[in-house]
Amino acid sequence: MNQLLSRADWFTSSYSNNQGGACVEGARLNADAMAIRDTKDRTRATFVFPTPTWTTFVAAVRSGDLPR
Repeated sequence: MNQLLSRADWFTSSYSNNQGGACVEGARLNADAMAIRDTKDRTRATFVFPTPTWTTFVAAVRSGDLPR
């Protein structure tokens, strides 16, 4: 897993901003996993989720089942 993280192509969430907003980065590690980390402190823990779990979470947020 560390090897995948070290080569990850990170992108910043569209909800992140430079005024102290929710600063989150994501990286698709492969077809099976999605990684999430804090943009403001990249040395902190990185969370890795199976792709189906991440997809279900995002769909729930978009549909309003979870608060934004």
